[in-house]
Amino acid sequence: MPDGVIATSRTTRDIESERILAGIGLVLLAVACFATLDTATKLSTASVPILMGVWVRYAFQAVATTMVLLPRHGTALLRTRHPRYQLLRGALLLASSTLAFFSLRYMPLAEFTSIVLIAPLVITLLAATTLKEQVSPLRWVLVAGGFVGTIVILRPGGGAFSWAVLLPIGLVLTNAWFQVLTSKLARTENPLTMHFYTGWVGTLLASITVPFVWTALPSWHWWALLCLMGFMGTIGHFLLILAYQRTPASTLTPYLYAQIAFAMLGGWFMFSQVPDIVSLAGMALIAVCGAAGAWLTVRERRVPIEPAES
Repeated sequence: MPDGVIATSRTTRDIESERILAGIGLVLLAVACFATLDTATKLSTASVPILMGVWVRYAFQAVATTMVLLPRHGTALLRTRHPRYQLLRGALLLASSTLAFFSLRYMPLAEFTSIVLIAPLVITLLAATTLKEQVSPLRWVLVAGGFVGTIVILRPGGGAFSWAVLLPIGLVLTNAWFQVLTSKLARTENPLTMHFYTGWVGTLLASITVPFVWTALPSWHWWALLCLMGFMGTIGHFLLILAYQRTPASTLTPYLYAQIAFAMLGGWFMFSQVPDIVSLAGMALIAVCGAAGAWLTVRERRVPIEPAES
């Protein structure tokens, strides 16, 4: 083989390796943003009405997305073949975010994040029961392992089990439907358009409740915290888009579970919450089974799985 061809081949491999590493780095930054968002959300629930916090978080994302994307893409950003599905997708994510806010008021960060990250496994159940898709024995094993990990964390009958665990479970169900709908829309829709409509649908629907929950905050620090939540959610989504543009989803998906580690760090640093050994074992089981299940999903369908965030 001529030296020039060899050199070109190596250069191509080097460029591809750099793109993959860049994608992994962007995903890790994205889940760090989402963990920071969840940490800030938990802090905000101490003094800010939850529905008010949800509205600010979505309004920030909607305005920031419009300011960045609309000048670059013009009216093409607004074109969609499925406006009803865009509305449903935005409503599902708003429901997930609202449940996340309520969950974080009552649950430690790491445990909350771990439970929410079983969503890819729930997608398998939805695919088998409602979409009538074939599910391999390996997938069923991973689903069972993920639910065992969840039970280990919750420990029914123990001190960690309460009515509050129904909140993240509801979040998992709404988020799973959101992911299934995303996988269908992704075949024909621009991801930036989907991101744009998600922000505005959430903002407009959340605006219905704002007059009933709005309250004067005691300090500007709370407004700064709410803006931080909106900023982290918006930047996290943009980083995900950049990552998936550079690296195959099947490569990136396992790294989404680094969010558990970031959540543990946030819980320890801000709230002195440290999971016990049993909970850590459950989290590890969820991470392994969930990452493997999500990796199989994107390998088979080539659709990105979005991480848990408020």
